[in-house]
Amino acid sequence: MNKKKKLIIEGAKTLFNEKGYSQVTIRMIALKLEMSSGNLNYHYQKREDIFEALYFEMVAAFDERLAKLEDVEVSIPQIRQDIEQSMHRMIDYKFFWTDLYNLLSVSDHVKTHFQAVYKSRIDGCLLLFEKLEKQGLMRGSSFKLEYHFLAEQIVNYGNTWLYASNLYANKNENIAKVANTLLSFFYPYLTPKGQLEFKNEMPTLFE
Repeated sequence: MNKKKKLIIEGAKTLFNEKGYSQVTIRMIALKLEMSSGNLNYHYQKREDIFEALYFEMVAAFDERLAKLEDVEVSIPQIRQDIEQSMHRMIDYKFFWTDLYNLLSVSDHVKTHFQAVYKSRIDGCLLLFEKLEKQGLMRGSSFKLEYHFLAEQIVNYGNTWLYASNLYANKNENIAKVANTLLSFFYPYLTPKGQLEFKNEMPTLFE
Protein backbone atom coordinates (compact mmCIF):
# COMPACT_ATOMS: atom_id res chain seq x y z
CA MET A 1 0.00 0.00 0.00
CA ASN A 2 1.44 3.38 -0.99
CA LYS A 3 1.86 6.28 1.43
CA LYS A 4 -1.14 8.23 0.12
CA LYS A 5 -3.52 5.28 0.42
CA LYS A 6 -2.28 4.62 3.96
CA LEU A 7 -2.93 8.26 4.86
CA ILE A 8 -6.46 8.04 3.46
CA ILE A 9 -7.47 4.90 5.31
CA GLU A 10 -5.98 6.19 8.59
CA GLY A 11 -7.96 9.42 8.25
CA ALA A 12 -11.10 7.50 7.34
CA LYS A 13 -10.65 5.15 10.29
CA THR A 14 -10.47 8.10 12.68
CA LEU A 15 -13.69 9.56 11.27
CA PHE A 16 -15.48 6.20 11.18
CA ASN A 17 -14.56 5.61 14.84
CA GLU A 18 -15.66 9.10 15.86
CA LYS A 19 -18.93 9.35 13.90
CA GLY A 20 -19.82 5.87 12.67
CA TYR A 21 -19.33 4.55 9.15
CA SER A 22 -22.79 5.54 7.89
CA GLN A 23 -22.28 9.18 8.93
CA VAL A 24 -19.02 9.72 7.05
CA THR A 25 -18.81 10.69 3.38
CA ILE A 26 -15.92 10.72 0.92
CA ARG A 27 -16.06 14.52 1.03
CA MET A 28 -15.67 14.52 4.83
CA ILE A 29 -12.62 12.26 4.56
CA ALA A 30 -11.13 14.50 1.87
CA LEU A 31 -11.72 17.62 3.99
CA LYS A 32 -10.07 16.03 7.00
CA LEU A 33 -7.03 15.20 4.89
CA GLU A 34 -7.09 18.61 3.16
CA MET A 35 -7.26 17.09 -0.29
CA SER A 36 -9.81 17.30 -3.09
CA SER A 37 -12.49 14.65 -3.44
CA GLY A 38 -11.14 13.99 -6.93
CA ASN A 39 -7.67 13.30 -5.57
CA LEU A 40 -9.11 10.91 -3.00
CA ASN A 41 -11.26 9.20 -5.66
CA TYR A 42 -8.13 8.52 -7.66
CA HIS A 43 -7.00 6.18 -4.89
CA TYR A 44 -10.39 4.94 -3.63
CA GLN A 45 -13.39 5.36 -5.91
CA LYS A 46 -16.01 4.61 -3.25
CA ARG A 47 -16.34 4.77 0.51
CA GLU A 48 -16.93 1.00 0.39
CA ASP A 49 -13.43 0.53 -1.07
CA ILE A 50 -11.95 2.30 1.98
CA PHE A 51 -14.09 0.15 4.25
CA GLU A 52 -12.78 -3.03 2.61
CA ALA A 53 -9.18 -1.85 2.90
CA LEU A 54 -9.66 -1.13 6.62
CA TYR A 55 -11.36 -4.46 7.23
CA PHE A 56 -8.59 -6.51 5.66
CA GLU A 57 -5.95 -4.43 7.43
CA MET A 58 -7.70 -5.18 10.72
CA VAL A 59 -8.10 -8.91 10.21
CA ALA A 60 -4.53 -9.46 9.03
CA ALA A 61 -3.33 -9.52 12.65
CA PHE A 62 -6.17 -11.85 13.71
CA ASP A 63 -5.46 -14.20 10.81
CA GLU A 64 -1.76 -14.29 11.64
CA ARG A 65 -2.38 -15.11 15.30
CA LEU A 66 -4.87 -17.83 14.38
CA ALA A 67 -2.39 -19.37 11.95
CA LYS A 68 0.23 -19.61 14.69
CA LEU A 69 -2.08 -21.20 17.29
CA GLU A 70 -0.91 -24.71 16.46
CA ASP A 71 2.59 -23.86 17.72
CA VAL A 72 1.59 -21.82 20.79
CA GLU A 73 2.12 -23.28 24.26
CA VAL A 74 -1.16 -22.39 25.92
CA SER A 75 -1.80 -21.41 29.52
CA ILE A 76 -4.33 -19.29 31.37
CA PRO A 77 -1.97 -16.24 31.43
CA GLN A 78 -1.22 -16.71 27.71
CA ILE A 79 -4.95 -16.87 26.90
CA ARG A 80 -5.56 -13.67 28.87
CA GLN A 81 -2.73 -11.91 27.04
CA ASP A 82 -4.14 -13.00 23.68
CA ILE A 83 -7.63 -11.80 24.66
CA GLU A 84 -6.32 -8.39 25.67
CA GLN A 85 -4.27 -8.02 22.47
CA SER A 86 -7.36 -8.81 20.41
CA MET A 87 -9.44 -6.32 22.39
CA HIS A 88 -6.95 -3.50 21.84
CA ARG A 89 -7.02 -4.32 18.13
CA MET A 90 -10.82 -4.23 18.09
CA ILE A 91 -10.91 -0.84 19.84
CA ASP A 92 -8.66 0.54 17.10
CA TYR A 93 -11.42 -0.42 14.64
CA LYS A 94 -14.42 0.05 16.92
CA PHE A 95 -16.60 1.45 14.10
CA PHE A 96 -16.73 -2.07 12.65
CA TRP A 97 -17.50 -3.99 15.84
CA THR A 98 -20.11 -1.56 17.18
CA ASP A 99 -22.07 -1.80 13.92
CA LEU A 100 -21.01 -5.29 12.90
CA TYR A 101 -24.20 -6.75 11.47
CA ASN A 102 -25.11 -3.65 9.46
CA LEU A 103 -21.61 -3.30 8.04
CA LEU A 104 -21.51 -6.91 6.87
CA SER A 105 -24.13 -5.87 4.28
CA VAL A 106 -21.84 -3.17 2.86
CA SER A 107 -19.50 -5.55 1.06
CA ASP A 108 -20.07 -9.11 -0.13
CA HIS A 109 -16.29 -9.60 -0.12
CA VAL A 110 -16.08 -8.65 3.56
CA LYS A 111 -19.16 -10.68 4.49
CA THR A 112 -17.82 -13.82 2.79
CA HIS A 113 -14.45 -13.45 4.49
CA PHE A 114 -16.00 -12.74 7.90
CA GLN A 115 -18.19 -15.84 7.67
CA ALA A 116 -15.13 -17.96 6.84
CA VAL A 117 -13.15 -16.36 9.68
CA TYR A 118 -16.02 -17.04 12.09
CA LYS A 119 -15.72 -20.76 11.37
CA SER A 120 -11.92 -20.57 11.68
CA ARG A 121 -12.25 -18.88 15.07
CA ILE A 122 -14.59 -21.65 16.27
CA ASP A 123 -12.03 -24.21 15.08
CA GLY A 124 -9.31 -22.20 16.82
CA CYS A 125 -11.22 -22.38 20.11
CA LEU A 126 -11.65 -26.12 19.73
CA LEU A 127 -7.91 -26.49 19.12
CA LEU A 128 -7.26 -24.38 22.21
CA PHE A 129 -9.54 -26.60 24.30
CA GLU A 130 -7.73 -29.67 22.99
CA LYS A 131 -4.37 -28.20 24.00
CA LEU A 132 -5.66 -27.30 27.47
CA GLU A 133 -7.03 -30.81 27.89
CA LYS A 134 -3.69 -32.38 26.93
CA GLN A 135 -1.97 -30.24 29.55
CA GLY A 136 -4.43 -31.39 32.20
CA LEU A 137 -5.94 -27.92 32.54
CA MET A 138 -9.33 -28.67 31.02
CA ARG A 139 -11.59 -31.69 31.41
CA GLY A 140 -12.94 -33.73 28.53
CA SER A 141 -16.32 -32.80 27.10
CA SER A 142 -19.42 -34.41 28.59
CA PHE A 143 -21.25 -34.70 25.27
CA LYS A 144 -20.33 -34.35 21.62
CA LEU A 145 -21.17 -30.68 21.01
CA GLU A 146 -20.48 -29.32 24.49
CA TYR A 147 -17.25 -27.59 23.54
CA HIS A 148 -18.57 -26.45 20.19
CA PHE A 149 -21.32 -24.60 22.07
CA LEU A 150 -18.72 -23.13 24.43
CA ALA A 151 -16.62 -21.99 21.45
CA GLU A 152 -19.66 -20.26 19.94
CA GLN A 153 -20.36 -18.45 23.22
CA ILE A 154 -16.77 -17.21 23.43
CA VAL A 155 -16.59 -16.07 19.80
CA ASN A 156 -20.01 -14.41 19.83
CA TYR A 157 -19.29 -12.56 23.06
CA GLY A 158 -15.92 -11.56 21.67
CA ASN A 159 -17.63 -10.13 18.59
CA THR A 160 -20.13 -8.02 20.51
CA TRP A 161 -18.52 -6.82 23.77
CA LEU A 162 -17.85 -3.36 22.35
CA TYR A 163 -21.61 -2.71 22.26
CA ALA A 164 -21.40 -2.32 26.05
CA SER A 165 -18.18 -0.29 26.04
CA ASN A 166 -19.90 2.91 27.16
CA LEU A 167 -20.80 1.25 30.46
CA TYR A 168 -17.19 1.49 31.61
CA ALA A 169 -15.33 4.59 32.75
CA ASN A 170 -12.23 4.09 30.63
CA LYS A 171 -10.67 1.77 28.06
CA ASN A 172 -8.42 -0.05 30.51
CA GLU A 173 -11.29 -0.77 32.89
CA ASN A 174 -13.35 -2.00 29.96
CA ILE A 175 -10.61 -4.35 28.78
CA ALA A 176 -10.02 -5.75 32.27
CA LYS A 177 -13.72 -6.46 32.83
CA VAL A 178 -14.26 -8.10 29.45
CA ALA A 179 -11.08 -10.16 29.70
CA ASN A 180 -12.27 -11.45 33.08
CA THR A 181 -15.67 -12.28 31.60
CA LEU A 182 -14.22 -14.16 28.63
CA LEU A 183 -11.79 -16.12 30.81
CA SER A 184 -14.61 -16.96 33.22
CA PHE A 185 -16.33 -18.89 30.40
CA PHE A 186 -13.50 -21.41 30.76
CA TYR A 187 -13.66 -21.84 34.53
CA PRO A 188 -16.45 -24.48 34.87
CA TYR A 189 -14.63 -26.69 32.35
CA LEU A 190 -11.21 -26.53 34.00
CA THR A 191 -9.69 -29.35 36.03
CA PRO A 192 -8.58 -28.62 39.63
CA LYS A 193 -5.13 -27.91 38.18
CA GLY A 194 -6.62 -25.50 35.65
CA GLN A 195 -8.77 -23.80 38.27
CA LEU A 196 -5.72 -23.26 40.46
CA GLU A 197 -3.90 -21.62 37.53
CA PHE A 198 -6.99 -19.51 36.90
CA LYS A 199 -7.10 -18.38 40.55
CA ASN A 200 -3.39 -17.54 40.49
CA GLU A 201 -3.94 -15.42 37.38
CA MET A 202 -6.99 -13.58 38.76
CA PRO A 203 -6.88 -13.77 42.58
CA THR A 204 -9.07 -10.69 43.05
CA LEU A 205 -12.07 -12.59 41.68
CA PHE A 206 -11.90 -14.93 44.68
CA GLU A 207 -11.47 -12.37 47.47
